[in-house]
Amino acid sequence: MPHPLVVQLRFTRTEWQRALQGLTEPDARHRLGPMNCISWNIGHLAWQEQRYWLWRGQERVLVPQLNDLFAYGAVASTPALAEMWSAWQTITQASDRWLDTLTTQQLQQPHEFMSEDGPDVYTFGSLMQRVIYHYWYHTGENMAIRQALGHINLPEFVGDIDREAPYLPH
Repeated sequence: MPHPLVVQLRFTRTEWQRALQGLTEPDARHRLGPMNCISWNIGHLAWQEQRYWLWRGQERVLVPQLNDLFAYGAVASTPALAEMWSAWQTITQASDRWLDTLTTQQLQQPHEFMSEDGPDVYTFGSLMQRVIYHYWYHTGENMAIRQALGHINLPEFVGDIDREAPYLPH
């Protein structure tokens, strides 16, 4: 059984996907004001998962263009929805095998990573929480974009967490 924090990440991903069901290509690429479009947000979260679980966790990079196009601070763009979903699915599926192996001890172990500002020390547990919260941030943003575009009958949050991702002690 995966670590309870991994279960929470997976639940968060399913809620993210649920919030984007029925999204059309034109709406996914529509930019409102200073916000990025929804398809960019999908690429951005694929970038973050690749950065943490594949590159930092396994020294692998499957979709290198994500690093230039969707990193924090990258230039705004309006990428194709199908391409972003494909990249996101590639990254999350490849990450899941590694995530399934994580233990509490591994999640708490400090790791030093180089950043633009020099070395930073993180734990994969803290990075996991960062990813989970990042998904929820962009889920809210995406729902606001969809409401502004006139979408109706959108999902309510949070879904069935009691069955799908209940609290579990580690």
